[in-house]
Amino acid sequence: MKDQVSALIDGELSLENAEHLFIAINGQGEAAESWTTYHLIGDVMRGNPIFKSDFSERLMQRLDVEPTVLAPRAKKPAVKTSMFWSVAASVTAVMFVGWVALQQQANHGGDAPSVEIAQNVASEYVLAHQSFSPSGGAYYIQPASYSENGD
Repeated sequence: MKDQVSALIDGELSLENAEHLFIAINGQGEAAESWTTYHLIGDVMRGNPIFKSDFSERLMQRLDVEPTVLAPRAKKPAVKTSMFWSVAASVTAVMFVGWVALQQQANHGGDAPSVEIAQNVASEYVLAHQSFSPSGGAYYIQPASYSENGD
């Protein structure tokens, strides 16, 4: 393959073979590498300067002329800040609920007097007024009560 590339550069290769070689050179393989290497060798032998002596100076001058781009600092995504505030709100809510529950437990300690439940006030009222209320034909309904002392 290298012989064919060398012959093509020297102009000694026929057109039929050159067409196949051009396709190979367009690729990224050995033929393309040989093509670049042979041209570099030819330039050096002929004395063609690859880089001029003031190449670095010209490059530095071009860089000096180029405007400096000052880009603003990239903003942090809003997801992080919103997540921070949602976590902070959740922690605050849990602390508030815990504080309220603790205060209620402290207020309902053993020091509070117990309240006695009124017994049979509602059932006496119902029995006293049952004769005046319309029963709607439900004669089988009887009043019932429960007492712990066996009455």
